[in-house]
Amino acid sequence: MSSPADYYKSLPPVSKAYGTTCFLTTLGYQLGLINVYLLLMDYEKVLYKFQVWRLLTNFLFLGPFSINFGIRLLMIARYGVQLEQGTFQGRTADFLWMMLFSMFTLLGIGLIIPPLRQPIMGPSLVFMLLYLWSREYASARINIMGLFTVQGFYLPWVMLLLNVIFGSPLVTDLMGIIVGHVYYFLTVLHPRNRGRNFLKTPLWVHKLTLRLLNVVPQVGVQAPPQPASRGTAFTGRSYRLQ
Repeated sequence: MSSPADYYKSLPPVSKAYGTTCFLTTLGYQLGLINVYLLLMDYEKVLYKFQVWRLLTNFLFLGPFSINFGIRLLMIARYGVQLEQGTFQGRTADFLWMMLFSMFTLLGIGLIIPPLRQPIMGPSLVFMLLYLWSREYASARINIMGLFTVQGFYLPWVMLLLNVIFGSPLVTDLMGIIVGHVYYFLTVLHPRNRGRNFLKTPLWVHKLTLRLLNVVPQVGVQAPPQPASRGTAFTGRSYRLQ
């Protein structure tokens, strides 16, 4: 039986780095070491006072220690890790690019559409991971709090409904779904029909992955296929659960 330390060491690099940073940010906030107002996204302060760190830090805060914080961290640990180890196996730079593209898109939507601006976009980024997982593992069966089971394809919508019932803002999770679908459309659905991927990982992301994570890209590594689902409407890219 592996220890928690062994489990932590076994986590893929991007999910581990992101989850750890989010945990440490919240810990620093709870201990009074971090002023949360310096983390929030403020377009005016970024554009006119050049507080550019806000472009990143707002994604690193998932809220104070709470049930919602725990659920979001578990989403990274389960769905983010499963994506990185399965769908993106041997493609760490692609996974990092997916995260960066989603961050850029969330920031861009907020800049263009002021009513959709959010001071903290970390929860939306986590929900994006959940949505992508639901498309890649559409036929998986997920038990919700021991009460009922849903197909993986429907999990984001069930979680969206539950979060709204328990008082979470609708826009937070909905933005994650929208951005996740944009990425999935550009990298899977459109290439499947047209044969071209307009969102290929830039060279600078490969170099960044090598520099920061010391991960050398593995060429030609494929995740093993999962059994065909009963309905083709919910089929992802045919990867099985690890």
